[in-house]
Amino acid sequence: MTSRNLRDSRLRLVRPRPTATARRAVTNRRTRPAPRPPEGTPPTAELAGQAREVLADAVRIARWAAAHHAEGSAAERERAAADLRLTPGQVHAGWDRARLAGLVELHGGTARPGWRLNAWDRDDTVVLRGWVALFDAWPLVHPAPADVAPAAVAEVVEAVPQVLSLLQLSAGPVLLPALLDLLQQRVAELREERCEVPYGPEPADVAAAVLAEPPEAVLPALLDWALEGLAAVGALTLGDGHATLTPLGNWAVWVKLEQICVAAQSPAGHIEQSAEEMLRGCARLSPGPARAEYRAWLAARTVSSAVTELVAAARGEDALLRGLAFEALRVVGAAAEADVRAAAEEPSLRPYALLWLAEHEGGDPEHAAEVLTREEATWLWVDTAAAVADHGESALLVRHLDSAVQGTVPALLDEIRAVGHPRTVQVLVALAAAHPDPALAKAVRRAAFQVHTGGA
Repeated sequence: MTSRNLRDSRLRLVRPRPTATARRAVTNRRTRPAPRPPEGTPPTAELAGQAREVLADAVRIARWAAAHHAEGSAAERERAAADLRLTPGQVHAGWDRARLAGLVELHGGTARPGWRLNAWDRDDTVVLRGWVALFDAWPLVHPAPADVAPAAVAEVVEAVPQVLSLLQLSAGPVLLPALLDLLQQRVAELREERCEVPYGPEPADVAAAVLAEPPEAVLPALLDWALEGLAAVGALTLGDGHATLTPLGNWAVWVKLEQICVAAQSPAGHIEQSAEEMLRGCARLSPGPARAEYRAWLAARTVSSAVTELVAAARGEDALLRGLAFEALRVVGAAAEADVRAAAEEPSLRPYALLWLAEHEGGDPEHAAEVLTREEATWLWVDTAAAVADHGESALLVRHLDSAVQGTVPALLDEIRAVGHPRTVQVLVALAAAHPDPALAKAVRRAAFQVHTGGA
């Protein structure tokens, strides 16, 4: 797909298999050895310490907001500034960072701690994934100049990975003129690619965007904007006429280039662990061994206590565990029916509960998704995408597009915005960062910005 055919781009309509998709996000990671980071890359604990430092204010604000059930209003920002001894501007910036990094989520307008915040002090991998989510969202953290055409901004955002690659390969400071030269070359290549390939008739507004190419004089200012945005999230430092990747930025670029995730440890027995810990371990197993673990864990508990604990785990902020909790409830069977029916009254659990009930009542698992409304199916799509974004690889997130019930990308984006899932912005930012098609990535990035700023 390109900017010429985005409006007509069709998604393959396949039946959603949310837990299977999310499980592949984890199990795929252990089927091959993880590449080693470049020599000189700090250990994970040190990188996580740097990420915690970058997000220190965001963590403080997220904890304050969750404790006070804040809604992000101006009055609350004033209160938070006084309580935390920060300026209102720092609170506003920290609130945005907290939301983009998944540290706080809005449920019905009220702040709740994101699952990353709950694991922030004890899990370095969670911290790094939270920082990478912020890194992917740098254009939202540092808004583009208002007097520059959106088409020019989109081109520079698309070209920035090339700039980051040069910074990483240089392994040291790079002069701004060299970065500008590369940016100009990349933008020229993008325009040439867009104009050379005929794709038939194109909508008038897309054609106008292609023709309205910004003058070269705009690129230096946009390079400055991009570098400042990346510096604002801790990916690089700016000196007198040069830029240098930080250790965090160097590691993040390597991760993006290699498309790897942190290697997972092999799970052991889970009988004595909590439901949440058991589900995290079982996420790395294929379905057969996972069901054996569920049975062993269930055998060590009364049915009522086990079901209560599994439903509580499903209510958590980690979407992967939500799907796995209902897989474990399938092993419980009829004894869990009353609790699952009650869970169907909770919006975040309703799609999973309805699928469980449809299969429990004898429905074909391949057709169980037909019991969901369009809105419920869209909510489930976003929730599964959140699980993939948190635990999986970018290629799987891109392939997850195929499971959407909508026929086109614009229709999908419109309905994603309408369902109001608390992870919508993070999912769209991750998808925009992962997708190889520039026109689709641009549309998804625009939708993320609109949701983030409350636009239509």
